[in-house]
Parts: sequence; C-alpha cells; structure tokens
Amino acid sequence: MSADSHPFHDSSKLVDWSTLTPDRIQSDIEAAIAEAQSEIDAICEVAPEDATFENTFLALEKAGETLSRAWGRVDHLTSVKDSEALREAHRGMLPKVTEHWSRIPLNPKLWAALKSFAEKPAAKKLKGLQKRYFEETVADFVQAGADLPEDKKKRLQALNSELAEITKNYSENVLDSTNAYELLIDDESRLAGLPDSAKAAARQSAKSKGHGSDEKPVWRFTLQVPSYLPVLKYADDASLRKEIYEEAAQVGLKDKWDNTQLIREILTLRQEKAQLLGKANFADQVLQRRMARSGQQALDFVQDLHAKTKPVFDVEIAELEAFVAERTGQPVQKLEPWDVSYWSEKLRLAKYDFDEEALRPYFSIDGVLDGMFRIAERIFGLRIQRHDGSENSWHPDVKLYDLYDEGGELLGYFYADWHPREEKRGGAWMNYLDTGEPQADGSRSPHVGLITGNLSEPVDGKPALLLHYEVETIFHEFGHLLHHLLGRIDIKSLNGVNVAWDFVELPSQIMENWCWNRESLDQFARHYETGEPIPEELFQKMVAARNFQSAAAMMRQLSLGKMDLEMHLNPERYLKGDLDASIRETLKGYQAELKTTPRSIVRRFGHLFSSPVGYAAGYYSYKWAEVLDADAFTRFETEGVFNEKTGRAFRECILSKGNSEDPMALFKAFMGREPDSEALLVRSGLAS
Repeated sequence: MSADSHPFHDSSKLVDWSTLTPDRIQSDIEAAIAEAQSEIDAICEVAPEDATFENTFLALEKAGETLSRAWGRVDHLTSVKDSEALREAHRGMLPKVTEHWSRIPLNPKLWAALKSFAEKPAAKKLKGLQKRYFEETVADFVQAGADLPEDKKKRLQALNSELAEITKNYSENVLDSTNAYELLIDDESRLAGLPDSAKAAARQSAKSKGHGSDEKPVWRFTLQVPSYLPVLKYADDASLRKEIYEEAAQVGLKDKWDNTQLIREILTLRQEKAQLLGKANFADQVLQRRMARSGQQALDFVQDLHAKTKPVFDVEIAELEAFVAERTGQPVQKLEPWDVSYWSEKLRLAKYDFDEEALRPYFSIDGVLDGMFRIAERIFGLRIQRHDGSENSWHPDVKLYDLYDEGGELLGYFYADWHPREEKRGGAWMNYLDTGEPQADGSRSPHVGLITGNLSEPVDGKPALLLHYEVETIFHEFGHLLHHLLGRIDIKSLNGVNVAWDFVELPSQIMENWCWNRESLDQFARHYETGEPIPEELFQKMVAARNFQSAAAMMRQLSLGKMDLEMHLNPERYLKGDLDASIRETLKGYQAELKTTPRSIVRRFGHLFSSPVGYAAGYYSYKWAEVLDADAFTRFETEGVFNEKTGRAFRECILSKGNSEDPMALFKAFMGREPDSEALLVRSGLAS
C-alpha cells in the first residue's frame, strides 16, 4: 500500500503531516486493521508441529505494525490538533481499533498457536531478550484474559470498547470546558500584583481574539495553566483570584461537560473487568507486574511516605496561617483555597527574598533547550542539532531535531511542541512515533519521538521566558524522550518507555536534578539580553527556597496517589452520593483544612480517566520513581554531575535497556544495590 493511497500508513521516519487529514482516517485505519488481521490469521494457521519462535511469537511482534503506526498518528493529532472533523473520524474508528487490539489475546486459535511453541523444549532454551519477550508475551495474554471461557471473553471485549469510548468522552469534556471560558479585564487596577510578564501575555491573548485596543486595552485570561496560575499566585485582588479559581474548579463539571457520571461508569467498568480477569479490583489487576505488585503494596508505600511527611506538613500549614494573620492583622484562621498560592508566595518572599519571576529573564526557551542538549551530549555521549531539511509537522511552532551518538550514528529524530493552543490538550508529555530496529547491513534504523507542553509563550517580541518549574518540565519530558531514542533493543515492544509504569518516570525525573546545579545552570541559564549567568546571590536564594513548603508539595502528590488507589481498590465508595464528599473522606489528613471546602480535581484529572488505563491505579508511580531518581542521582553527586563514566553507565544500564530485564535488576546494575527511600526525604528537606 503506497503512502499516496494511505498516507497514515507511510513508513517514512519523517512523515508529511500535511497529508494526514481527517478525511483519510477511515479508509487508512480500515485497511490497516484488515492487514493486521491477516497477519494474525497467518499465525493461527501454523500447525503445532511446525511452530517455532519465529513464526509464532516474533510473527506476533511484527503483526499490526502498520496499524500501530497509523493509529498512533491519529491519536497524536487528537492531542495537538483537535477539530470537529478529527473528532468525528477518530470516534468512528475508535471502536473498531479497540475491538481489534482487545480481540488478539482473546483469540483461541492464536493462543493455541503460541502455546504450541511454548510447550516445546525449544521454548525452555530461549535466552536473553528472546526469553524476556516470550515470558512478557505469555504474561500479557494471561493478564488480558486468554484463558477465560468464551462468554467472558466476549464480555471483556465489550468492556474494552466501552472504556475506550467513555474515557475519550471524558478527555473531550476536559478540553472543551477548558476552552469555553475566558475572563476579560478592562480595569488595569484589578491586575495589581501581577508580574509584567503575565500582564503582557494576557494583553497579547486579548489582541489575538480581537479584544481591546491600544487606547482601551483589555486583558484576557483563560484556564490554560500559564494564564491563570499567575493570577492565583500574584493578583492582589482577592475577588479576581476567587473568580478564576472557581472557574478552574468547574472544568469537567460545568453544564454539558460534567464528568461525574462518566467517572462512575469508568470505575464500574474497570472493576468488572478486573473481576472477570480473576482479580479483586482494578488496582490489583493493573499492578500485578509492576514494581509495587499489588494495590495494597502501592497504598502502603503512599501511607508510609505520608506518615513521614505529615508532621512537617502540619508545621508548614500553621506557619502559613500565622503569617497571614500577622500580615492582615486578623486572628489566625483557615485560608480560602484561592488565597493559598497568593500567601504562600508572600511567605516565600519574606523568608528567602526570592521571587520566581526574577529568574524568567535567564530562562529563554531556546537557551534552555540548547543548554539541555549540551548537557545531555556531555553526560551521555550524544550530538543534537536542528534537522537540516524539511520540518513539515502538525503546527508551524513545532521544531524538529536529529540526535546522534558521539560516534556519528543517527539514533533518532524528535519533534518539540512547547506552547498552548486551543486545539491542544493541556499538560506536558512525551510520546514515541516510531521505533527503530536492526537492519540487514548491521546498522539500526532511527527512532522517532516527540516532546510537548503548554509553557509560557513569547510576548511583545521577546523570546518565551520560562519559570523554573517549566524548565524542570522540559528536562523531565526530555528524559522520557532519551529513554526511547537511546533504546538498543532488537524487539520493538520491549524498547524504551515500554517498561513497568512505576519505573518509567526514573529517566524523566532524574533529569530534573540538572536544573538545580550551578555548573549545569551556567550551561543555559543566561539573561536573554545580556548573556550574563544567574547572579550568585539570586542562585543562592533559589537553592535556599527549593524546599519551601516541600511537605505540602509532597502531600499533594501523595493525596492524588491515595485518591487514585482508593478509587480503584474500593470503587463502590464513589458510585453514589456526593463524589467530592467521598473523596474528602478518603483524603482526611492529606489535605489542609480550608475555610471553603474545595472541589476535587477528579473531573479534570486526565491522568486517571482520559484513557482505558493510563495512570489509573498508577499515579503513585511519580513518587515511587522519585525515590528511585533521588537515590540514583546520589551516584552522580558522589562521582560528579558531569562525570562521563557515570552518565555512560546510566545510559547503558537504564536508558538503553528498555524492558529487556526486570526493572529492579536494571536499577541494581546501576547502583549496585536496591533503592533507598531516605535520599528522597533528604533532598526534600524532610530528613537530615
């Protein structure tokens, strides 16, 4: 099938994105499904006596490559270039694609063909990567219901289709309700306290929508994080903070976009699916082959960190309340939820004389990217450059890069898409578009990936100037990208980020450490006008303030992890009545008491409910992996944060290995021992 007749099938590493239009989706995906099914059917026809590893397991690995490539591109476009036409085409094909993939492990002929090889002596002689793939595939099939009776298989397929559809609806509700709101301000006095950068961005946003003029300026705020977060953090006008806070709390709740019932349907379907597969709950079903192994063990991990964090958290809350009372002349009392960020910033300024906005001029996005690339080159033995040639992509703002090994081998290409758009979903993420493999001549074809986010935009002719946490976001997603692009695994499905979910954040989170080191910052943190590095006094303030309210930050993540796990361990508690009240009961001791009870973020929490699995029952993974990253980084601290030998060891032991071995074995290969959680507590200032 040619790329001209089926552009979504195009096997080119750098596809012409302009050809990937919604009107081509139905024909391309239907053709890809037919091709994939024929490949599966061929495996089913293998006679037991003829079964080999190559014509069963390896054939399965290659089956559906065209469909994976094509649907991956469709799915990606729904995240970065949403439109009614795209939604309609995606929605039309989603049930068919879901049915195809969910039918594979439930196909009795296919399972019989795989078992016909699995039962042969040759299967017991497999070694290394082939053995790992064999074991992982068998486990995948069993976990997906291959041994179920026929009636239960049919129900499982129906559940998979329903979950795909409902989670897609949830995601669209979040995007649409986010985009439905705008706040126009024509009284500049209401913007007192806002940094100039936030005001300029709001003014530019208004102009882009035709609001206001130079004589009568208007400022526009949206529910995109770079727009509304500065209001909550800096605006002196409490009524303005309250208004935008309350609107943000309505995302996924207001009017026709209410996700409450969808959440309950998703929880119910997930629970039924888990029980069909022989597990007590969805958490146990999802986690059985992750590092935590079970929902209860993941919950124990969260609760252990909670116990170690809670005393400091209580002190932080009391300190903030006392500070507000002192500044306002009022008695000590609980705060309003829209006042917490505002007064926290005032307290940080009072304690450390540190304002995050002072760092913006040193973090121009191009400078950050260039410096990050140079750091990765130095540590991991790479060379990164802008792609020399066509950069056709899904939006003009997107940039394309080449990544080489220091010896000159092309390892991969990657796209970078950093700023918000109405047709783009919120948050930041990495994804892979293509996975390379060995070639007949001994070379390897390159990988292709992407990194994207919703960061501060260029304003008034200046480059995009970032906050420090946005710099961390770039480093984080780049860590995921390196995990994919540096993979050297000959079986594609075991490459890169295809690892246990509670291990996948290690490569991303460890990269954030280079955002705090003086020598590292000097590689990229330069004033966009003068080229000067961050002044030492400002750097010291930044470091001193690093662990300001670190217990609160820790507790927020733990609260989200606990909510996630409890909803998937005990879904029946959340199916009736007041959903917010049920979640508040779950999170007693995990959240500060406030004057006005805030709504849960559950209706806009795409990590949990915007895909059939995603981070569901796995949000704890961020903290789990943070334990791994804090501990692993101690080796860099001991041997040198730019020590090439250490960097090459991390590349060799972790980044290049994908899912070729058990994640604990990979961690031990790098560190020489199992992880120690104390390093995270020390780094967070919660232990000495």
